[in-house]
Amino acid sequence: MGSMSIWHWLIVLVIVALVFGTKKLRNIGEDLGGAVKGFKKGMQESQEEKSLPNPAENQTVDVQAKEKKDA
Repeated sequence: MGSMSIWHWLIVLVIVALVFGTKKLRNIGEDLGGAVKGFKKGMQESQEEKSLPNPAENQTVDVQAKEKKDA
C-alpha cells in the first residue's frame, strides 16, 4: 500500500499527458534541458575564470613595481 507499482505510474503518466498534451510536455522538457545546459556552461566558465590569472591584478602589481623603481 505504501509503494506504487509500475501500473500506478503508467496511469499517472497517461493522465498527465491527457491534461497537458504531449506538445506542451515536450516544450517543457526542451526548456528544462536548455536550462540545465546553460547552468553547466556557466559553472564551467566560472571554473575556467578561477583557474586563469587575472590580467587586472598583474597590471596593478606592475604599476606598483614601477612606482617603487621610480622612487
